[in-house]
Amino acid sequence: MERRPLVIVGSGPAGTASALFLQALDPQLAGEALIIEKAHHPRPKVCAGGLIPHTLECLRELDVPLSVPNVAVHRARVDIPGRSVSYADRELCRVVRRDEFDASLVHACRQRGVEVREDEKVVDLRRQDGGVRIETERGSYHTPVVIGADGSGSLVRRRLMGNGRECLGKAVMCDVPVAHLDWNGYAQASYGFSFVPVRDGLRGYLWVFPCLINGVPHANIGAYSVDAKGSGARLAQLLRERVAALGGTAVPMKSFPIRWYAPGARLAAPHVMLAGDAAGVDPLMGEGISFAFEYGRRAAAAAAHALRTSDFAFAQYEPSVTQSWMGKKLRRLDMGARLFYGRLWWLWFGIAAHSPRAQEIGIRWYNGVDGWDRRSGWDAVRAWARSALRPATP
Repeated sequence: MERRPLVIVGSGPAGTASALFLQALDPQLAGEALIIEKAHHPRPKVCAGGLIPHTLECLRELDVPLSVPNVAVHRARVDIPGRSVSYADRELCRVVRRDEFDASLVHACRQRGVEVREDEKVVDLRRQDGGVRIETERGSYHTPVVIGADGSGSLVRRRLMGNGRECLGKAVMCDVPVAHLDWNGYAQASYGFSFVPVRDGLRGYLWVFPCLINGVPHANIGAYSVDAKGSGARLAQLLRERVAALGGTAVPMKSFPIRWYAPGARLAAPHVMLAGDAAGVDPLMGEGISFAFEYGRRAAAAAAHALRTSDFAFAQYEPSVTQSWMGKKLRRLDMGARLFYGRLWWLWFGIAAHSPRAQEIGIRWYNGVDGWDRRSGWDAVRAWARSALRPATP
C-alpha cells in the first residue's frame, strides 16, 4: 500500500486548482501529493466551457496561461417572457472546450512537480488507521488528507460523508457547426440566454455559446434545469426546438448532472474536504469553473495547515467557504434561483429587464469584474439608486 500526505481524487479544474494553489503555498508538499484520475486527458467533458473574468483572473494569479483555443464573448442577448435585452461590455467570458482546457491544467500541474496518475479509477474509500484508505483498480493508498474533486456524483462524498441533501440539476447540450445554422452570434462575439420557458414552469434556461471545435466555428446549444428529476425529456425537447429555431436540424445530444450548492451543505469531515462540483456550484446558472478555483484555493490552504499541525478535523474548511465572499455569492445565487424560477418570476425578470444599471451591476457581480463579487448587497442597491435618481441629461 502506497502512503501519501495528500491525495486529490479528480483532475478537473477543482482538483488541479487545489494542486496548483498548494504548489504556490508549499512546493515540497505539492511534490509529495498525488492526483488520481479515472480517465485519460484529453478526456471528454460535457460542459458549455464558459470562463468568466474571475476564472481568467485566477489563471493569471497562478501564472497559468490560457493556451487552448478559445472564443471571446463581448455581447449578450437575454430573452425573457415578452422582451429581449441586449448587453455589451468588455470581455464577458472566454469559451473553451473542456477536454482541451482540463488537459492544459493537468499539464501545468505536472510542469510544477505534481504527480497525476490517469486511467486509475477509485472504487472505494474508507477511514482506516488515522486516515483514509483508497482502493483503485490498480492498487491501494493511505493518506491523512483527501480532497474530493470527483464531480457531481462524487464517490468521495458518498463513501466518506453520506449523500446528504439531493441538490442535483440537469443540463443537455449539443454542438452544431455555425455553417449549418442561421445564427450570427459567432461573428458578433455574442452569446445568448433564453429564460422564456420559465413562463411555462421550467426552473432554468436555454443557452447558445460560440465555440471552436478542431478549428471550425460551432454553436454550443444547451438547456439547464435546477431540477434533475423528471426534467430530462423536457430539456431534450426544448433543445430540439431551440436548434430548429436557429435553422438547424436534429443532432446528437449529451446530458450531464450538475450538483448545485445549498446553504448548510456539508463540505468537510475528518480527513476529507469536497471541492468543485462535488461540493456544489452556482444554482442559478449552473456555472462551476470559477467556483472550482476558489474551492481549490481554500482546500489547498486547509490541507497545508492540517499537515503542519496534524489536525485533520478540517473544522475550519467549511467556514472558510461559507463565511467568505464566495459563500455569500453562492447563497445569493441560491436565493436568485428561488426568486427567478419561483412563482413571482415575472416580478424579478421585470425589474431586471427595465433597469440597464441593474443589468450592468448584476453581470459585473456575477462575472467578478471590478471586485463586485466581493461587495455587499447594499453597495449594489446604493449604486443602482444613484443611477435611478440621477437627472436625465437634456
